[in-house]
Amino acid sequence: MIKKTPIVVNDTRGFYANRCVGNYIKEGHLMFMEGVPAAMIENAARMAGMPVGPLSLTDEVAVDLAWKVLQATKKDLGPDSVDPAQEKLLDELVNKQGRLGRKNGKGFYDYPEKGQKSLWPGLGALQPTKLDPDSLDVRELKDRLLFVQALEAARTMEEGVVTDPREADVGSILGFGFAPYSGGTLSFIDFMGAKAFVARADELAKTHGPRFAAPKLLREMAEKGETFYGRFGAGAKKAA
Repeated sequence: MIKKTPIVVNDTRGFYANRCVGNYIKEGHLMFMEGVPAAMIENAARMAGMPVGPLSLTDEVAVDLAWKVLQATKKDLGPDSVDPAQEKLLDELVNKQGRLGRKNGKGFYDYPEKGQKSLWPGLGALQPTKLDPDSLDVRELKDRLLFVQALEAARTMEEGVVTDPREADVGSILGFGFAPYSGGTLSFIDFMGAKAFVARADELAKTHGPRFAAPKLLREMAEKGETFYGRFGAGAKKAA
């Protein structure tokens, strides 16, 4: 018994969970390079319902692994497939600072042999600019961290990687701890309503770029007032 809950997904690069959580980690890195204080990123993530912040999660999976995945992505999909700001950050941490994450006791955090981990004091020197914490909208940070995952989940449904919203929701909560109060990545959208979700995603895309663009499927659902469970759930399949 490995005490794991399996979900069924179709074959694709990153499958389902890695695609969603990879976007969560990346968003934290981009916030950091924008000048958002590291502690604020981590706190906003936990306030949004995530079990750990994206910087802490990077340390747990290993910073050098994140670097290797980024380089493999760049090799396979081309230079436009990676964000240069994230690449610069990971290059600095791994190749120049030797900070590989929890496994070698130093990443975004320091890991003393005794006592609790703490954010590395040298992080601030890696930021090209620093934003005033009082000027930042915590709701915006929280939305960015959740929406970037939910949007990726919606894309996997559009692509047929995931075909049952239950698989996506269970996989998101048990697989990478997506805000359990929401019911999962797709329930997060359903409870908000596709129309309201797309409207907010459009606001985020206007400010932060096309990674927040809602996929065609989601826009269609917004126009028709549909939900993922209504369109793809067990009841819908039986009716069909």
